[in-house]
Amino acid sequence: MATEYGQGYGRQHRPGSAGSGRGTLPMGLRAPVAGRTWREFGYVLLGLPISVIMFAFAVTMVSLGAGLLITFLGVPVLAATLSAARGFAALERGRARALLGMDIGHAEPLRMARPGLMGWIGALFKSGSSWRNLLYMVVHLPWAVFAFTVAVTLWTLALGLLSYPLWHWVFPRYTDQEGMQILSDGENSIVIDNAFELTMTALAGLVLTLATPWVVRGLTMVDRLLVFALLSPSLLASRVVELEADRGVVVDTAAADLRRIERDLHDGAQARLVNLAMDLGLAKEKLAEDPQEAARMVNEAHGEVKTALQELRDLARGIHPAVLTDRGLDAALSSVATRCTVPVRVEVDLPARPAPAIEGIAYFTVSELLQNVSKHSRATRATVDVWRSENRLLLQVTDNGIGGATLDGGTGMAGLAERLGAVDGVLVVDSPVAGPTRVTAELPWRT
Repeated sequence: MATEYGQGYGRQHRPGSAGSGRGTLPMGLRAPVAGRTWREFGYVLLGLPISVIMFAFAVTMVSLGAGLLITFLGVPVLAATLSAARGFAALERGRARALLGMDIGHAEPLRMARPGLMGWIGALFKSGSSWRNLLYMVVHLPWAVFAFTVAVTLWTLALGLLSYPLWHWVFPRYTDQEGMQILSDGENSIVIDNAFELTMTALAGLVLTLATPWVVRGLTMVDRLLVFALLSPSLLASRVVELEADRGVVVDTAAADLRRIERDLHDGAQARLVNLAMDLGLAKEKLAEDPQEAARMVNEAHGEVKTALQELRDLARGIHPAVLTDRGLDAALSSVATRCTVPVRVEVDLPARPAPAIEGIAYFTVSELLQNVSKHSRATRATVDVWRSENRLLLQVTDNGIGGATLDGGTGMAGLAERLGAVDGVLVVDSPVAGPTRVTAELPWRT
């Protein structure tokens, strides 16, 4: 279900884009002149000298460090080697991004158990990515030699055969042959020197020219696998970084909520209670000398009490509504819908109640989306649908308003997406200009 939403929303095809397929040659004919082909060929060409340097450095330094392990000097030498391997890995990741278009993450950070030189050395030796980077420096050279040889040979042969009719005159002018010799047994030889043979040679060169980019692309696929396997961050490290970022979002969100609650209490109910205390004090003083005025002041204070109680109820509802705890999402969302400025149809189809934390996030997500409907959509009706799909809780809020909502449009969508992302949730907005608007939120289902 999640994939279905993600594929359908926000996709646009611009005229002349790669996806249009109009007014362009087939990919097989465009390959020899495509930018991607020559970037990949450049990657293969650069790979050989860089790999020679990396291999020589790695083998020399590891041998030196291993030989010095009988003394204390071997440990810092190996640590320096691992640190340099991380530097070479950063260079290779940058080369892969620039020439192969790989979307590869940055290096895993070193996690030092303690500050100082020994902590740094220990972190290097414990870092799995550092050892994988060093392994890449060793194993890449044989493949780089093979890929360089195949790619350069094929391109040289393909372009040479294709252009042979243009330079075949070199042989009779500067040699004692009439053309390029392709076979000889000592007595007889085959020489390409007539129009038919020139044409067939050029055609063979054309076929090879069209095929070589795909061979080079296959070679670089192996490079992609090596880079991904040995230079990219591990899945566990990527997950740790993601969780750290999500934890920061949760902490910031909690701090913002605390500041909002404090501000609402200070500016709302607290101020009213202070005024109430002053009014009751004045009424107490007036009670003996002017009972009617004192009664009027008590009546006004009673109104202030009602207002303060209502503000406290609204504030408590904003923290966690009692109806959500007591009766679940269906009743809580129905209550939210009654406060929307447009008619809202609510349909909740859940086999059971999710975990309280997920239930609370779902409630506040729908609440904020309905506030956006009230403030910005100019809609005349809206719908809220909540259901479960496998291990995901899905929420969808739809309205028939003017549309144009985006995740960076200043309507709180970006903050809402960050809150959902903190619990592995997703927010998808489909809101073309002139509407309608459909906002879908996904949350993990936890019981």
